[in-house]
Amino acid sequence: MSRIGKRPIPVPAGVTVSITGNSIVVKGPKGELSRALPTDITVSQEGSDLVVKRPSDEERHKALHGLSRTLVANMVEGVTTGFKKVLEITGVGYKAEPKPYGALLSLGFSHQIEYKAPAGVKISAANPTTVLIEGASKELVGQVAAEIRSLRKPEPYKGKGVKYQGEVVRRKAGKAGGK
Repeated sequence: MSRIGKRPIPVPAGVTVSITGNSIVVKGPKGELSRALPTDITVSQEGSDLVVKRPSDEERHKALHGLSRTLVANMVEGVTTGFKKVLEITGVGYKAEPKPYGALLSLGFSHQIEYKAPAGVKISAANPTTVLIEGASKELVGQVAAEIRSLRKPEPYKGKGVKYQGEVVRRKAGKAGGK
């Protein structure tokens, strides 16, 4: 059996889970998430735990078993504590300004970039060079962070651009000077 797939998922108090067929809906204090799971994988609630089961030991079922368990566990964690990513902006004049629709980014282009965040994701900025992305869906938070980072990736010569907090940008030496 899959080591990840066979572990039960504890459901904390205040979280309700409804399973209909191959779809699962998880509601909690941070919001509501729903997902359609593969048809072969079954999820059942046993007491205060969720158990993910597979029909056979085929390679495909083994792969889907661990994946489905992790997706459901991320849904439960998302509606209880939520997920967040922090982006750091480096460069002279580079900044982010939170707006009701998302963020207004100045990244060294001749124009400012308006990034509209999808529903369920909140973008805030403690200071102009740090962007905090929060939400209940791990996928959505990661996708928004990746899209904002892709607007101006960190470059290796001066390190300017948008990077994840803790990301290390390998620097290059640049041109060797004259004589």
